[in-house]
Amino acid sequence: MHDVEHRVNPLNRNDWTFCVAPMIDWTDRHCRVFHRLLAPHARLYTEMIATGAIIHGDAARHLDFDPSEHPLALQLGGSERDALAAAARAGERWGYDEINLNCGCPSDRVQKGAFGACLMASPGLVADALKAMQDAVSVPVTVKHRIGLDEIDSYDFVRDFVGASYEQGCRVFIVHARNAILKGLSPKENREIPPLRYERAHQLKQDFPDAVIVLNGGLTKLADCLTHLDGAQALDGVMIGREAYHRPRFLSELEHARYPAQTLLSDREVVDAMAIYMEAQLSAGVPMRVLTKPLLGLFTGLPGARRWRQLLSDSNELSRHDVGLLYQAYEGVRGEWERRLEEQET
Repeated sequence: MHDVEHRVNPLNRNDWTFCVAPMIDWTDRHCRVFHRLLAPHARLYTEMIATGAIIHGDAARHLDFDPSEHPLALQLGGSERDALAAAARAGERWGYDEINLNCGCPSDRVQKGAFGACLMASPGLVADALKAMQDAVSVPVTVKHRIGLDEIDSYDFVRDFVGASYEQGCRVFIVHARNAILKGLSPKENREIPPLRYERAHQLKQDFPDAVIVLNGGLTKLADCLTHLDGAQALDGVMIGREAYHRPRFLSELEHARYPAQTLLSDREVVDAMAIYMEAQLSAGVPMRVLTKPLLGLFTGLPGARRWRQLLSDSNELSRHDVGLLYQAYEGVRGEWERRLEEQET
């Protein structure tokens, strides 16, 4: 593991104010290093990792991370209590700050394994599994879940689901404030079509006042995040999903709003830090395309963003495995900024 140099204040590893969601095929360790540079206080999550991949597979490939990523949570996919407890123990030994159980993913592959969102139909099983995980580790054990399944659209459903796990000692609930539609919608559609019901998360906070309730789902505007964190019925945290890769600097905006004393890295400093990290990863055999993927949205909405994306996804350029490509792309962005500025002055 290669430590990325970055400036950060001492962190409270039991703080869920500002989280970046676990996202399959996105929040790998390279993406998380990049996100940490943008948001020193963010709580980061791995992609969902199936218990079998940890217990019977190449654990190092799935669990390795850079020390800069703390505070960092391992999200597990599974339904068998002993396997979940064993995987949780492995995660704690590896150095994770939290073990999270996925009860929200609606994909067909996950359903075939009888875990993810379909677990919400079995609150007793989930509560039993969380208790086994808590008994196995000393770090917090948490759950990420939806507010309903298919046509079930009653607050009582999610209240009872949370209540069963609360009774077993779970105190952190990450609430994706949409139903999961298990048949008929793709995972992408499940993130967009079921209506958001943020009020359900706020009601959970009223009913379980000493629990940590973190809101997830559709949070793309700074003002909305701050409203949920600071309003009359404030929640304990927000979790940012797809906006973190569509527009990564959104993480810096939220960081600045919540932690104004924190010094943030400039774009050039982020590029410099990622270049150092990428050199080490290339030497370890990581493909360049894997390393540049998380960076594609860095300049979204700014002049030069398109050229930045083109260069960092060009297969011919990537095949050279040269971090100079990062600087070439950045200079292209700077050149576009300067050109626009000159046009405005004239």
